[in-house]
Amino acid sequence: MKPRRILVVEDEESLAVGLEYALAREGFEVVVARDGTAAMEALKREALDLVLLDVMLPRKSGFEVLMSLRRAGRELPVILLTAKNQEIDKVHGFDLGADDYVTKPFSLVELLARVKARLRSRADSNMDCPAMLEIGPARIDLRALRATLDDRVVELSLREADMLRLLWRERGRPVSRERFLEEVWGHESSPTTRTVDQHMLKLRQKVERDPAAPRHLLTAFGVGYRLES
Repeated sequence: MKPRRILVVEDEESLAVGLEYALAREGFEVVVARDGTAAMEALKREALDLVLLDVMLPRKSGFEVLMSLRRAGRELPVILLTAKNQEIDKVHGFDLGADDYVTKPFSLVELLARVKARLRSRADSNMDCPAMLEIGPARIDLRALRATLDDRVVELSLREADMLRLLWRERGRPVSRERFLEEVWGHESSPTTRTVDQHMLKLRQKVERDPAAPRHLLTAFGVGYRLES
């Protein structure tokens, strides 16, 4: 299988080198750009699967690079890296089309998990799962990781979004807890079926009007869960 190719856009040399080394150890091919202009050039010439994009860059900001990428119609997954932790910066990044957002300093283990989750999400999107879902009264934006129910907007975790993708693809049919563990959690950790139940409990609180009596994220007794939209 051809290795996935990741563009790391980071002007801090030690961090760029560290990310390149860590990603290569995970089997990825890595392209590094040290400023926004170099990132734009790499995006034009390289076949890429994902971008790790620092926001504060010389020459062109990460926001400018992201805006240009989306205006060109490129759906390449982008994870923003930034020292900023203001809520407005996160909202701005998502509005421009970012897929995820990591604030420095970050855990390398968490970042690698997010990279793998975004690559899985991209594979899922190729299986005809739309970016926007309607589950009963709830509207789900899988790209922005947000759920809107009536006038309430809540953020989704990466795991919750991946669970919804799987349920949507199998809507009307039961999905076993074991399948959730295999396709959503993969081999990154050793969760139990109880982990699936705990995440489903949180999902119902975000998507169902009455989480105690769900109408859409239903229990398939003795098996797992199914989606009735």
